[in-house]
Amino acid sequence: MSTPHFDVIVVGGGHAGIEAALACARMGVQACLVTLRPDAIGRMSCNPAIGGLGKGQMVREIDALGGEMGKAADATGIQFRMLNTRKGPAVRAPRCQSDKDKYQQRQQEVCANTPGLTILEGKVEDLLVEKTTSSERILPTHDHRVSGVILNDGRKVSARVVILTAGTFLRGLMHCGEAKTKGGRVGEESIDHLSLKLDALGFERGRLKTGTPPRVDGRTVDFSKTEVQPGDEKPKPFSHFTETIPLKQVPCHIAYTNPQTHESIHNNLDRAPMYNGQIGGQGPRYCPSIEDKVVRFKDRERHQIFIEPEGLDTDWVYLNGISTSLPAEVQDQILASIPALSSAKVLQYGYAVEYDFFPPTQITPTFQTRFVEGLYFAGQICGTSGYEEAAGQGFLAGVNSVLQLRGEDPFVLDRAEAYLGVLVDDLVIENPLEPYRMFSSRAEYRLLLRADNADVRLMEYGHKFGLISSEALKKVEKKKESVQTLIGELDSIYLKGKSLLKILRQPEMDFAQVNELTDEISPELLHEEVIEQVEIEATYSTYIDRQKHQVEKFRQLETLAIPDSFDYDQVPAIRNESREKLRAIRPRSIGQASRISGVTPADVQVILAMVDSKSRRAQNRS
Repeated sequence: MSTPHFDVIVVGGGHAGIEAALACARMGVQACLVTLRPDAIGRMSCNPAIGGLGKGQMVREIDALGGEMGKAADATGIQFRMLNTRKGPAVRAPRCQSDKDKYQQRQQEVCANTPGLTILEGKVEDLLVEKTTSSERILPTHDHRVSGVILNDGRKVSARVVILTAGTFLRGLMHCGEAKTKGGRVGEESIDHLSLKLDALGFERGRLKTGTPPRVDGRTVDFSKTEVQPGDEKPKPFSHFTETIPLKQVPCHIAYTNPQTHESIHNNLDRAPMYNGQIGGQGPRYCPSIEDKVVRFKDRERHQIFIEPEGLDTDWVYLNGISTSLPAEVQDQILASIPALSSAKVLQYGYAVEYDFFPPTQITPTFQTRFVEGLYFAGQICGTSGYEEAAGQGFLAGVNSVLQLRGEDPFVLDRAEAYLGVLVDDLVIENPLEPYRMFSSRAEYRLLLRADNADVRLMEYGHKFGLISSEALKKVEKKKESVQTLIGELDSIYLKGKSLLKILRQPEMDFAQVNELTDEISPELLHEEVIEQVEIEATYSTYIDRQKHQVEKFRQLETLAIPDSFDYDQVPAIRNESREKLRAIRPRSIGQASRISGVTPADVQVILAMVDSKSRRAQNRS
């Protein structure tokens, strides 16, 4: 039997795998998506929701670059909400509740109908690799080069690039009370031997944990004992290309735990896998289980539960807020103690899943691994959590793998360009002690990285890669031009000695009020997106200017590159801790070196002096 060959193999059909495979195929290479189950591509294993604080901005960025998640969310969203509307624009973020079945079906159809993308059912158990010589290596640490994968039935598939997006499936182990089941999620098996292969290639491996709450039959929930949580009257789409939201919009509801609930949990902590030593992996602090909540927040008498529908054509309801791995009978006690859920029929009990990850200091900012040329990691294998973080990594890994195949410069966003840049920079300089999740607080330049201007910031890159049409780019350029023109008009029209721009900067004013004061504003500029940008630019101009100045200083350090071949063992007078971290992480720039935990300003100054000295000597020789 001949060995099929592709340019890129993507392992895993989750959110990272989808974006990686689509980006590769759309950029013109032959891509193969290998998945355990083609009918599970795009499955929303946890909450069927997209977006949120920090995450919503990333979805907008993925869309602006030419990714798929935003379009899928718009096509299948059943409730849209803009979060933090009472706060400043830097932290406003879109979120939608999705119809999980429709989301999955749509992503499967997109993958099946994308030219250049082949879907292959199979279980990857091993990698095909070959040794490299020092003269062949892209990085000095590339001792091996990947050349394909081996499936559990013995089939071999060759490729020049392999992108691993294995999610929670690497030696996945599910826990529900004392019961343990091998698998990456309910009803699906685990992948065991691949982790051992990566061990043999020199990769460091860790163990993390995530969890999910019970799902119940919505027909058995007493919604009269809940608070209604409606969506926005006018849903705002994620994608810059969506004109209308097609699906019916529905409300979510809120219920609460109570002292009786907490007593049931306390009485059974010895049966909780996270508390009796059964689980060794670290779980997320920011998304704690209900067991963690009642232990860590002893003084709180209640915790919120968001009762969220999983779709329009299903009775399944997701109980966001009570993630648990307690035994099934204890979960029954918990639900019975909550008035709205006292008669709820459980369709799937909550569980925790432990899985292997490979600390991301072992990847470069392109997501190519440091030990094996052509091997990329993306998603939860890098220690992250969340659909959006996974999709962003998958997209960037896909784009960079194609650029590598073409021999072109890599695509690396910095912290001042995008939340995706923050994500990448955080991952490659610090091993996560818990599953990494994006928050707006992680982005120091968040006032510039808003959800409303993702297209202005990033669409030109997407066009460069052939993922965004010229027509779409022209619309963005027209929008940018209109924003500046409208700001100029507002600044040139005076009322009672003040320009309209200055009037707009007054806290109590909004654009509608300013517009009523004059008929001199050009009507063609009064587009909703243009007005939104102008309002923000005008209202927050002082803070925006301050952040732009901070970005200039940030970029000065980012342009001071540190060569890949830089020998940290030859640097005198730095601490051993710093030397070890710098040698392992190999920062791209002086700026990135300064952000590594444990590397002091004094260490950075020594490195800067040596890099500068080597650069001057090289210039003198030339």
